[in-house]
Amino acid sequence: MLDLVGAGAVTPSADAVAARAGVGLRTVFRHFDNMESLYQQINDLMSAEIRPMVERPFSASGWKAQLAEMIDRRIRIFERIMPFKIAADVHRHHSPFLAGQWDTMTREQRASLGRLVPTAKRDDVWFFESLDLVLSFESWRRLRKDQQLSVPRARWVLERLVGALLKAE
Repeated sequence: MLDLVGAGAVTPSADAVAARAGVGLRTVFRHFDNMESLYQQINDLMSAEIRPMVERPFSASGWKAQLAEMIDRRIRIFERIMPFKIAADVHRHHSPFLAGQWDTMTREQRASLGRLVPTAKRDDVWFFESLDLVLSFESWRRLRKDQQLSVPRARWVLERLVGALLKAE
């Protein structure tokens, strides 16, 4: 399932999963009681890969330099999780687990930004809400998928937007 979703299959069938794994269809269903357990296992595997990147301390000093590091990390993370996130979004409205993960990811992104930005900037509603939007997965997905920008070009746009926000302070 990881390979299929990672390759862009948003809703791979159980037959496709079985074929990819080289097992029978019944074997697939024996390993997972329901789709929620499958979603949870995929999430656990992705979290184990992504969490060290998220939790690594910043090497830069000063919040603006750390913000540049955060942008770089988010781009790498967003690129890695994008096919899984797109697939999860298709199923989120029917899955309590995926809906909860959506909320958790959104809160964690916002909280990490809130910890980085100085209190005065965090209290500036216009600045903080704009920065939170610009640095969200949804903005990155739109740049990459809807606007079909390459990673370097999407990074350039994102960095220019953040730069404009910082100049407006």
